[in-house]
Amino acid sequence: MPKPGTGKASKSRFRSRSEHTLDAKGRLNIPSRFRDVLLTHDTEGLMVTNWHMCLKAFPAKVWEHIETTLLHQGKKQAGMEAFRRYVISGVTECAPDRQGRILLPPSLRADFNLKKDVVLNGMLDHFEIWNKTAWEEERKMTREKFSEFQQSILNLGIL
Repeated sequence: MPKPGTGKASKSRFRSRSEHTLDAKGRLNIPSRFRDVLLTHDTEGLMVTNWHMCLKAFPAKVWEHIETTLLHQGKKQAGMEAFRRYVISGVTECAPDRQGRILLPPSLRADFNLKKDVVLNGMLDHFEIWNKTAWEEERKMTREKFSEFQQSILNLGIL
């Protein structure tokens, strides 16, 4: 891992946000910086699933860890069976084609109104795929309540 201040960003995390357009078949171009992250996980494949307000895309190894956690520890948490059913039912393995595109299944696109304009949002160990309008609303709401994060930010020692 590069030392802080060396100017070299780690390629092991999904960062930043970018806007994309789905083609007529529902294919999404994965930015090269995200494909580089996948290669650090020894895979180009993604596990894409439905979540709360968007799709989430995980490198296969990260997703396997989540499944193992849900399988072994999720049974100990009340109400997790419905969550597990919802999330696992949507999981689709998506491997990029030669142009770096993945095909999002019609059912997942329909669930989140992903028709044309989408936003990819890096979340460090995974990335999200949002309907552009829904993302803009979410971003606005988060900005408006940003002060609510102050104590957590302080507790983490970030600022």
